[in-house]
Amino acid sequence: MTEEHASLNFIEQIIADDLAAGFDPNKLRFRFPPEPNGYLHIGHAASICLNFGLGEQHNAPVNLRFDDTNPSKEEQEYVDAIKYDIQWLGFKWAKECYSSDYFQQMYDWAIQLIKEGKAYVDEQSAEAMAEQKGTPTTPGVPSPYRDRSVEENLDLFERMKEGEFEQGSYVLRAKIDMASPNMLMRDPLIYRIVRKAHHRTGTAWCIYPMYDWAHGESDYIEQVSHSLCTLEFKMHRELYDWFLDQIYDPSLLRPKQREFARRNLSYTVMSKRKLLELVQSKTVSGWDDPRMPTISGLRRRGYTPESIRKFSEVSGISKRDSVTDVSLLEYCIREDLNKTATRVMAVLDPVKLVITNYPAGKTELLTAENNPEDPNSGTHELPFSGELYIEREDFKEEAGNKFFRLTLGNEVRLKSAYIIKGESVVKDAAGNITEIHCTADLDSRSGSGTEASTRKVKGTLHWVSIQHAIKAEVREYDRLFLDEAPDSHEDKSFMDFINPESLKVIKEAYLEPFLQGASMEDKFQFQRLGYFTLDKDSKAEHLVFNKTVGLRDSWAKQQPAPAQKNQAAKQPNQGGGQAQGQRSAINEIQKIAKKYTNLSGDKLAAARATIAKLAEEVSYEELEPLFNTAAKKVGTRIGVMIALGVLLSKGQERTTEAEAFIAAGLADGNEELAGEAAKL
Repeated sequence: MTEEHASLNFIEQIIADDLAAGFDPNKLRFRFPPEPNGYLHIGHAASICLNFGLGEQHNAPVNLRFDDTNPSKEEQEYVDAIKYDIQWLGFKWAKECYSSDYFQQMYDWAIQLIKEGKAYVDEQSAEAMAEQKGTPTTPGVPSPYRDRSVEENLDLFERMKEGEFEQGSYVLRAKIDMASPNMLMRDPLIYRIVRKAHHRTGTAWCIYPMYDWAHGESDYIEQVSHSLCTLEFKMHRELYDWFLDQIYDPSLLRPKQREFARRNLSYTVMSKRKLLELVQSKTVSGWDDPRMPTISGLRRRGYTPESIRKFSEVSGISKRDSVTDVSLLEYCIREDLNKTATRVMAVLDPVKLVITNYPAGKTELLTAENNPEDPNSGTHELPFSGELYIEREDFKEEAGNKFFRLTLGNEVRLKSAYIIKGESVVKDAAGNITEIHCTADLDSRSGSGTEASTRKVKGTLHWVSIQHAIKAEVREYDRLFLDEAPDSHEDKSFMDFINPESLKVIKEAYLEPFLQGASMEDKFQFQRLGYFTLDKDSKAEHLVFNKTVGLRDSWAKQQPAPAQKNQAAKQPNQGGGQAQGQRSAINEIQKIAKKYTNLSGDKLAAARATIAKLAEEVSYEELEPLFNTAAKKVGTRIGVMIALGVLLSKGQERTTEAEAFIAAGLADGNEELAGEAAKL
C-alpha cells in the first residue's frame, strides 16, 4: 500500500477506486444538502468540510442544495444563516439549489409511478398504516387501498394537489414490498398534504414530497455523482436506489449514496430538537449563544474558520459513530490563535498597585510586542504610570516557595515594564486589601538595554495603568454541561446536567487602551488569562469581550466534582415516586441486558423474551438516551435494540436518532447486536 493510498479516508478511497475503474473525473459532482429547519452545528461542519473538501481536491463542483420539503419547520432565516456559515468557513458552492425547484418534476415522476402501478393513494390513518407495516420479524399487511385502479389513484392525487382534502387525510405511497426485511421498503410514503405556506413557493403547492423521495431524485436532477450521507441513512440506501430505478435514464449519470459517521462531541448535545429546547427554555440566549455547538455560536465565541476546518481534518471520517472529546476542538482553536492573536493586557479582578518611588504624575509609553510567534505582527504602545491594577490573585502578603507572584519582600517583573518589590498593604475596616504599595527598580525597564533590565526574577505579572485603562464587560464561558454525555442517562433529562457555572459575567474589567479600537474580526490573547474576542453586544461606550478558550486545558482538574454529582444522581429516589425496591421497566431491561452476552440457549431466549415484554411498558423518551450507551457495553445496547424493535412495531416514528442507533448496531463487530439491528 502506498503512503498516498494509506492517507485517504474511506470516502476518498471510494472515489479513488471509482476513478481507477474508469469513472470520468469531469463527471464528479458533490452536494451539501441541509434542511433549513435550524442552525448548522459542529457536526454539520464535518459534512461541509468533507463535501467541499472533495470538490477542492478533485476540482469538481459542489452544490449547496436546501432540502426544503417540510414547510412546517423551515424558514428563510435558516437558509440565510446556513449560507453565511458556509461562506464564513471559506467554501464556495457551484450552484445554489432547492428541492422546491424540482417540485413539478417530482410530481410528474409520481404521476408516472401511478400510471405504472407502482404508487397508490391511501386514506388510512397514520396509526393504521404503522400497524399494518408489521414488525422486523413479521411481514406487513397490504393496505385495503393498495389495489385501487390507476384512474382512481390519478384522480385522487390530482385532487390532493388541488387542495380538496384536509391535511393528514390522504397520502401517496410507493407500492414496493410489504414483506421486505427492510421496513423502509414496506410501501413508504411519497407525498403528504401540508397546509402551510412554503418559504419559497408560497401556497402554490399543498402536497409535499417526503425526504426519501426528494433526496435521491434531487441528486439525479443535479447529476450528483456521490451522495454522501450520515450513517443513519444507510438503511435508506435500498429505497434511494429503488426510487432511482423507476426514473433512471441510462444516458445520464446515476448518483451513488454512501454513508459516514456523524460527528458527536463530548459535553454537549447535537440533536436539533435538544438545541431548540435550550433556546426556547432560555437556558441559552439564542442559537448563537457562545456555549452552543452551532457554527454561529462558535463564531461568536471567537472560533476561527481555520480552527473548525482543522478540527474536521484531525477528527477524520469514519464508518462508525463515536464521540470526539471537546478538548480536541479547544486544542485546534488554541493552536490557531497562538499564531495569530494580538497580545494585550487586561485585569479582570483588580486590586490597586502603587509604585511609591515612581515620579508622581509621570506617564511613559512602553512598547508591547503584538505576537512573539509572528515576527511581522508589529508592536503597539502601552501607557505606564505609578498607579496600576493587577489581578487580586497575583498578590499574597505571605506565601510559600511555590508562589511565584508578588509577595511582601519579594520581586516580580511587570510585563514589558519594571521589576517591583512588595513593601506594604492598605486594608479596609473588614481587613480586605485595597492597595498594595511597592517600589520599582527604575533601571530595570524591559528592553532598555541596562544591566538591571536583564535581571531574572521568578514571576511576571500583567497589569494596566489605572489612569489610562478602559472599562469593559467580560463574559467567561465554560462547558454548558457537567456530564460528558448529558443525553445518555436513562433516568435523567439532559437538562439536569446543565453547568450552573457555564457563564460568568464580569461587569468591570479593566483593559489597556489599545483595545478601544478592537473590531469583531480581531482576536486577542489577554496575557496569562486566555483568548478573547469582541462580542456583537458591544457599543463604543460599552465594550463586551467573550472568552474563547483558556491558555491550557483546565477542565481535567475540575472533573472529580461533576463525577461525584453524577454518582449522587444515580442513587434511588427515596422521597416519593416509585417505591423503594421496585424498579421501572427500563431499569429492569438494563439489569437483564448487562448479562445478556454471558447467556446462551434457553436462558438467552428467556432474557430476550423478558426484555421484549418489558419494552411494552417503556416510552420512547425513556429509551432514546440509551442510544448513546458506550460501545463496550454491548449487552445494554442489545437490550435497547430489542426494546426499540418493540416500539417501532407499535408505530413509533423512526427518528434520526433511532436510525443512527440502528446503523451503529449494523456496523458493530458483535454478531448478536448486528443481528438485532438487521431485524430493524
